[in-house]
Amino acid sequence: MTMSDRQASDPAASVADGPAYSLAQLVRYFLQLGALGFGGPVALVGFMHRDLVEKRQWVSESDYREGLALAQLAPGPLAAQLAIYLGYVHHGVIGATAVGLAFVLPSFVMVVALGWAYAGYGGLAWMQAVFYGVGACVIGIIAHSAFKLTRRTIGRDALLAAVFLASAVCTAISETEYIVLFLLAGVLVWLVKTPPKFGHGKSHAVNGIAPLVWLTGIEWHGFEWTAASQTRLDILVFFTKAGAFVFGSGLAIVPFLYGGVVHEYHWLDDAQFLDAVAVAMITPGPVVITVGFIGYLVDGLTGATLAAAATFLPCYLFTILPAPYFKKYGSRPGIASFVEGITAAAIGAIAGSVIVLARRTILDESWQLEWPKVLILLATLGLLIRAKKIPEPVIVLAAALVGLVIYPYVGP
Repeated sequence: MTMSDRQASDPAASVADGPAYSLAQLVRYFLQLGALGFGGPVALVGFMHRDLVEKRQWVSESDYREGLALAQLAPGPLAAQLAIYLGYVHHGVIGATAVGLAFVLPSFVMVVALGWAYAGYGGLAWMQAVFYGVGACVIGIIAHSAFKLTRRTIGRDALLAAVFLASAVCTAISETEYIVLFLLAGVLVWLVKTPPKFGHGKSHAVNGIAPLVWLTGIEWHGFEWTAASQTRLDILVFFTKAGAFVFGSGLAIVPFLYGGVVHEYHWLDDAQFLDAVAVAMITPGPVVITVGFIGYLVDGLTGATLAAAATFLPCYLFTILPAPYFKKYGSRPGIASFVEGITAAAIGAIAGSVIVLARRTILDESWQLEWPKVLILLATLGLLIRAKKIPEPVIVLAAALVGLVIYPYVGP
């Protein structure tokens, strides 16, 4: 039997035999995803599964799920952490580093270029028109990706479905994500599916879960840095905290940034901050890359570089440091059950965030439906379901053009 035959018959086994790809191939993929991957963290996570697990079969389903669970547990942007973990799977720290840089670099260059245009020409007057169409389109892409991820991950498992629903409802109502709920979900599924045998020595599951609980303990034992007077040191300190102490998807960092950038340091006003978020949403790659745009407005290219490096370094460290442990013990029954619970809760939180984002996007200030946005969202879903070969960037571009045309007639 040839290698390709083994891959077709048993993808997980073939991946376990050794990587069927080179590091250069993986870096090229993430450069492309960083340059063309629209839709935010949910869509990007779905693209990685579709391309690397289903189509290319470079990564096993178990490795992907372990990476997704670790990315949800650790602080920082979800999609970037998963990318770093997938780079680590077969190529270690070098692979994680190369993939992380490849994934972030294209969108960083884009937001810096937009920051230069914004600072040089007094704002982006066309941004609201573009975002009017793109925002609704992006919600459609996220919803479609979340549905596929849910169906693939939860299946017919009643316990995982219950965890998923509880997490989705909690996120939709509270409009935030709580790391303690992910931990409780993991422990619940672990206790129900593979209860530890405490009478036969220390459980391997306990060995596996303890470091994760310790890792997430920084949420409860955070500390405050002493702010320095220099702007660049302020940028470095603030964005390091943003990357180290914000849990959940990349979108979860937006409220934290607003409090610091607008209210604490007064670097930007409300309108400028909203423009920064819009830039992140209409550019490909991780949403967190908005920090590059903000940093550029504060202190040019140096500020953009410091802000991006400070934000992504913690998530890089929080991914590669526990990764060897995940690789060694992730297949044990207790750990596998714990990861299943974490993953179900994570997918539920993503589904809940779709509701939150849709509510903020298609409803106006008086909670009335904005029907042009609703139609754009439905058209996006229809294209994704019926015309599966149309790339997402093409749909986003079409939505941007629609926004430019109709915004003068329907905008505020």
